Amino acid sequence: MLSRNLLDRDTFSKSDPLVVLYTQGVESKQWREFGRTEVIDNTLNPDFVRKYILDYFFEEKQNLRFDVYDIDSKSPDLAKHPTEFNDFLGQVYCTLGEIVGSPASRLEKPLGGIPGKKCGTIILSAEELGNCRDYATMQFCANKLDKKDFFGKSDPFMVFYRSNEDGTFTICHKTEVVKNTLNPVWQPFSIPVRALCNGDYSRTIKVEVYDWDRDGSHDFIGEFTTSYKDLCRGYSQLNVYEVVNAKKKIKKKRYVNSGTVSLLSFNVESEHTFLDYIKGGTQIHFTVAIDFTASNGNPSQSTSLHYMNPYQMNAYAMALKAVGEIIQDYDSDKMFPALGFGAKLPPDGRVSHEFPLNGNVENPYCTGIPGILEAYHQSLKTVQLYGPTNFAPVVNHVARYAAAVQDGSQYFVLLIITDGVISDMAQTKEAIVNAAKLPMSIIIVGVGQAEFDAMVELDGDDIRISSRGKLAERDIVQFVPFRDYMDRTGNHVLSMARLAKDVLAEIPDQLISYMKSRAIKPNSAPPPPYSPGPPKTELCVGLGLSKD
Repeated sequence: MLSRNLLDRDTFSKSDPLVVLYTQGVESKQWREFGRTEVIDNTLNPDFVRKYILDYFFEEKQNLRFDVYDIDSKSPDLAKHPTEFNDFLGQVYCTLGEIVGSPASRLEKPLGGIPGKKCGTIILSAEELGNCRDYATMQFCANKLDKKDFFGKSDPFMVFYRSNEDGTFTICHKTEVVKNTLNPVWQPFSIPVRALCNGDYSRTIKVEVYDWDRDGSHDFIGEFTTSYKDLCRGYSQLNVYEVVNAKKKIKKKRYVNSGTVSLLSFNVESEHTFLDYIKGGTQIHFTVAIDFTASNGNPSQSTSLHYMNPYQMNAYAMALKAVGEIIQDYDSDKMFPALGFGAKLPPDGRVSHEFPLNGNVENPYCTGIPGILEAYHQSLKTVQLYGPTNFAPVVNHVARYAAAVQDGSQYFVLLIITDGVISDMAQTKEAIVNAAKLPMSIIIVGVGQAEFDAMVELDGDDIRISSRGKLAERDIVQFVPFRDYMDRTGNHVLSMARLAKDVLAEIPDQLISYMKSRAIKPNSAPPPPYSPGPPKTELCVGLGLSKD
């Protein structure tokens, strides 16, 4: 961590700076101290050593505050360092997503908090902790296994166990069953290296071989041991293992083994993470599509889902804000297309299922989430709610942009907010199946009290969506009903945080699944941009990626 050009608060020497990181609770909104750097004495250009290690969640808005102090007391109590104009050197607010989503995961912001003073600049950098992310892919075969079935041969399968520190074993993989053979060839399988040996390459791996029985009472054929270090030698005579049944060996003097198992192939690849792609420059483009069908009710009446209550956002605005405020951190220009569907447009009253909320067909982009909300409010005053509820046009709209950029540099997220039963189900399913081949995800939020059974079908969590006999290449749709997130206590901040968390949780895996399907690897992070002028404050934030 580097600091440059800080305010000088001391009369006879330079400042003794320290940086304090605060995180904000989702529910309480209270700021809590998370950690602080060491104090560097008598300098305006300190080189900090200490880093902050935070859990990162793409689907959450993680607010951060960095306060910079000149420490003149040995007391850790910051109350003894008043924040008016004495020892306070400035502060900055941001989200963890802003830091991660910036080019090369490096965010530059000016310090503020002291009226009339230039407090310098802070640069926040993020890097993912380098946990073992290697995946091992291997294939085995066996030869002359014991015959266990009376009327046939054996139906062998293998079970792999990782050894623990206390001498016990934990199951980590089970192969498929190969029917009626004593010389099976199992399919290749992939497993995280940490699951196989927990990072200890010499740790014992035990493999048990069984004959499968329908009633679950599988017959033990034998076992052998190996290690990750041994497996890394690949296909060789060193990776041919005797399968031994200890009980059989005791009973039979001439017993040699119960067959052999051989390693046919072994390959290790590093699994790329969502943050690898974001740090490599992948931009996430956000588009919103809002339902303007008549079933929403007259916007001028309080019973309408589009009613603009001066004291509270309606469901459309709340859902848009909750999701958009998180995704916007990953789009550098913060310009978002906003579309409407199901309305009659002026001046001729034609029905459109793909119209720009700002009225500009050539440039449907709005500036930030406030810009989208403003365009939405204006549209309610100019268009006539009509129908039907057609999704396919807006899905195809975003798909056209996604189809033009399939090199991994951009990924598109479409948020559809709707109140009703879908009218063009067949066309929408076809559009989604086609979009599943593209760098694209779709989020659907259902508002109101309608039945949303069709939306669950589009979600494809249980059964992958298909159209005309063609199965979607990936699951790219996430649906949630807004009513499931309404807090009875009226705490909309907490309920919208839960909604955003649920609808966005699958985006990182969906992005990775597209990249893997196209064998796209993340670019190495671009170098930090050159900033002429005086040196600036730099903070380095270490990140621990967690999805739990």
